[in-house]
Amino acid sequence: MKKSDLQFSYPDGPAPGDDPARRAIPDSVLLNRHEWYEVLYRCNSWSGGSLATALKCERLIRRHLPSDVRGHGAVLAWLRANWSRYR
Repeated sequence: MKKSDLQFSYPDGPAPGDDPARRAIPDSVLLNRHEWYEVLYRCNSWSGGSLATALKCERLIRRHLPSDVRGHGAVLAWLRANWSRYR
């Protein structure tokens, strides 16, 4: 998936309050579902090269992922547990 394939709108830079330089937690620890480059990376790593799978991953992250699930490991665990629940 490329940036142009993303289905949702994202700001060009870091989302307000999520600049890693200001919050002292690197982007590699927490996923911000409102930053295109973080969502793109996560969905591409999940998809195994399938655009349809990457697009479903993006929809699940933006529409259904609980707001308290932020760590990359927790996001992956949530996707595994909930993938078949959503079309």
